Amino acid sequence: MSVTAGARRRVVIGAAEVERTIARLAHQILEPNDAQGDLVILGVRRGGEALAMRIAAKIAAITGRDPALGFLNINLYRDDDVSHQLPESQIPVDVTGRTVVIVDDVLFTGRTVRSALDAVTDLGRPGVIRLCVLIDRGLRELPIQPDYVGRTVASNKRERIEAHLSATPSDTDEVAIIPEE
Repeated sequence: MSVTAGARRRVVIGAAEVERTIARLAHQILEPNDAQGDLVILGVRRGGEALAMRIAAKIAAITGRDPALGFLNINLYRDDDVSHQLPESQIPVDVTGRTVVIVDDVLFTGRTVRSALDAVTDLGRPGVIRLCVLIDRGLRELPIQPDYVGRTVASNKRERIEAHLSATPSDTDEVAIIPEE
């Protein structure tokens, strides 16, 4: 990142608010009756991994039970030119009949979520699929809406939103808006 971009970088959520937001999201996921039993948390690789781990840990702290936690590599299902090398998906249980919560850090166009939906339905037929995102930045290209939103952040297509999250709470956790050069 250049010095000028760094100077215009704007932090919109700091570490303390990230932690409060994750706690709120965990409670919201548990509220529906169908989320109490066979809950599966699936983080979208890369962005959703740390968030999924933290949400699963909060749910375990609230309920005393660890939800099934896995990770999705959705690159095979993408319709754009993303060629990032990612670890394979890790799915700990059969998703058929379960409540699956797909977790990602930032929701933008909806294309990543569409790919994640395709990946999950290839694994089985969940009872219900829900979407949890830390940041909803709008500007969708597909008709996809999250069920659980940490925060809505207005942005434009000339900006990038970066969520820096650790697998456990950290003073370096933050969400920032960075202007594109």
